Amino acid sequence: MIERAWQSELAALISAQEPKWIEFRRRLHQNPEPSGHEYQTSLAIYQELNSLGIELRMGPEGRGVLAEWRTPHAESLPQAIALRGDIDALRIHDQKDVPYRSQCPGLMHACGHDAHATMALWATSLVVELDRAGALPWPVRLRTIFQPAEETCVGALEMISVGALKEVREIYATHVDPSLPTGRIGLRVGALTASCDAVRIMIHGQGGHGARPHESRDPIAAAAQLINALYLSIPRVTDSQDAVVLSFGKIHGGENLNVIPEQVELFGTLRTLDLKVRQRTIDHIHRIIEGVQRATDTTIEVRFDVGTSAVINQAGSITHLKTAIVEAFGHEAIYEIPRASMGGEDFAFYLEHVPGAMARLGCRPPAAERAPLLHSALFDIDEAVLAIGARMMASAVIHAFEPKD
Repeated sequence: MIERAWQSELAALISAQEPKWIEFRRRLHQNPEPSGHEYQTSLAIYQELNSLGIELRMGPEGRGVLAEWRTPHAESLPQAIALRGDIDALRIHDQKDVPYRSQCPGLMHACGHDAHATMALWATSLVVELDRAGALPWPVRLRTIFQPAEETCVGALEMISVGALKEVREIYATHVDPSLPTGRIGLRVGALTASCDAVRIMIHGQGGHGARPHESRDPIAAAAQLINALYLSIPRVTDSQDAVVLSFGKIHGGENLNVIPEQVELFGTLRTLDLKVRQRTIDHIHRIIEGVQRATDTTIEVRFDVGTSAVINQAGSITHLKTAIVEAFGHEAIYEIPRASMGGEDFAFYLEHVPGAMARLGCRPPAAERAPLLHSALFDIDEAVLAIGARMMASAVIHAFEPKD
């Protein structure tokens, strides 16, 4: 592996700065903010970026930050390479016994967004410092998007609406992965995550006394039949090679143990990797609902709200990431992800406008056989992943502007 001069300078900066950025990540981890309320997180990121003296804008309603750096006097760069780091936390109570445990009851960074934001911020700092030191091999233009509300799938659209992708030609993002050891970087061309539709079903019946169900049209009985029919039928009408996951996570109906209610609400998600499969599944759900309506003499309404489409990594963008990874860490660092995750990720909205890719960064301590998974109350990262992610992203940005001739 041949290391270029700027790579040596980059490695030296990372080694010297690692304690600072570990501390910054811990500061975010201790002070999580949920989707839609990321005001102090945005301010902390803004202040750190402002110390670099680069162009900054706050996102909508003071949530999120857009940062821009263009090599001075480089007018030949009409488009930027963008990095995205999400910043919101989850409504989960942190149960870890560590000094940087969340100080906000019922809130924690259980999906690694504190790490993603730190890596994007550190990578931005590295590019700026290399440029100012005259160590960059050629001019660059970088846009960094610190995005709120990823967990609710509205933050990417909010940032796009205020120009986050204006004059951007390509975009990269990371996601930590506790199933992989630190040092492994997962890449995949094509679908990386699933589309995710929020499903809401309202069942209208006729209430009555629990002792005389024959006098009512029981929406709870209809809900039980409907869930059972959907869970049994969807896998049987779907090609076994097409991924479809329908899950209900919330049921609400009634207030009293001896009263049959008037209505019941079901809330869930539908996840697919292919638009045609998605539509066929929705059509089949409607047919099942029609059958349950007739059998139970209830009225059933269903609504599908698109949460996010699938993340589709572009081959060219993955090639750029591979180049950066191999130069920095060697071929052995790359893990070829064999199949897509059925989780959702609103990074997909950016990819509907510009090409790009998301990499999954192993964050499990190498000596550990397993680690708490994403969205767990015990979730944490091996903080060595911060330097890996920052170096990969900074290198990818620099490589993206390498002259072609």
